[in-house]
Amino acid sequence: MANQDHEPESDRSCGCKIGRVADRYELSTLDDDLAAYWTGEAAEQYSTRELAAYLNQRILEAALEEAAITVKEGEVENTYRLLTDDDVSSGTQVQTRTELERDGVPIEEVESDFVSHQTVYNHLTDCLDVSLETPSDEERLERSAEKLGALQNRTAAVTADTVAQLKRNGILDIGEYNVTVSITVTCEECFQEYTIRDLLDERACDCNSH
Repeated sequence: MANQDHEPESDRSCGCKIGRVADRYELSTLDDDLAAYWTGEAAEQYSTRELAAYLNQRILEAALEEAAITVKEGEVENTYRLLTDDDVSSGTQVQTRTELERDGVPIEEVESDFVSHQTVYNHLTDCLDVSLETPSDEERLERSAEKLGALQNRTAAVTADTVAQLKRNGILDIGEYNVTVSITVTCEECFQEYTIRDLLDERACDCNSH
């Protein structure tokens, strides 16, 4: 990672941890990226927790590049998961850190540069003076529909991959197949069932028609 000690403090975006990290890892577009993702000006809108993971993965990626490690698509995200996910065993985490150290990555230093979602929030609101506008009802519905649609697509893809793997291994015996994921919401008062898309479009169940 680049040594920025020779640069005057005035050249830095701000004096908080994220400002220092951006300088250290030469993340020149970081502030614009964080603001765009938080406000929804980018293609997606991230929460501060998602932004913290996004930034930490960029830090890790920069450290891997500094160590001249070639990474394949998805490898940075997976390595970050192995380092931080609560579902990963301590033995696997230790092994991952050991391998990174062996490859020339100062992983303890890198992990100390990881940020929390609160640090991201403080940077956005205090350093960048960014605020969230209250979205309209239509915008909330559309974002919800997009999020749920992406979740359904991901569930279908994971299911299809799992079935395909079991079929290849001779554990499942199935011909050509399709995977469909459907979410149904049932009102327990009027007993009307809706697909989530229909419910979002209708914006009310039959209870309000009586």
